[in-house]
Amino acid sequence: MYKRILVATDGSTLSKKAVKEAIGLAASLEAALVVLNVVPRYPMSYFEGGATISPQEVGRIEKDWADKGQAIADAAQKSAQAAGVTAKAVTARSDLVATAIMAAAKKNKCDLIVMASHGRKGLSRILLGSETQQVLTHSSIPVLVLR
Repeated sequence: MYKRILVATDGSTLSKKAVKEAIGLAASLEAALVVLNVVPRYPMSYFEGGATISPQEVGRIEKDWADKGQAIADAAQKSAQAAGVTAKAVTARSDLVATAIMAAAKKNKCDLIVMASHGRKGLSRILLGSETQQVLTHSSIPVLVLR
């Protein structure tokens, strides 16, 4: 059925649940797992009076975020390997999380995306957006959403 599964995680409790479920699914299907953490870029302010930060400081902050993101993906990879699942940990740097998830799935030739959703509704969904909704809407491969 599925040979390579991508699971997106940000290290939150809900996404850890998605990782656990993805590991179980991959083990039962004898599929490989790709664990993805998307790391944002440092927001730049172009407004007058905005705080200025040196390029070196921005680089240091982004490296720190990338290291933390890789640690999240590595921890999930170790959990998968402990369950006997072949796993690969990857990070992507992007402010467009949904786009990065779909690009990573394509790059790694995945045939299923697993991710969590907070299940927000109404105004909170409009204000906070939904990366899961974007992936569901635009993905060319199946998406399994867990809550």
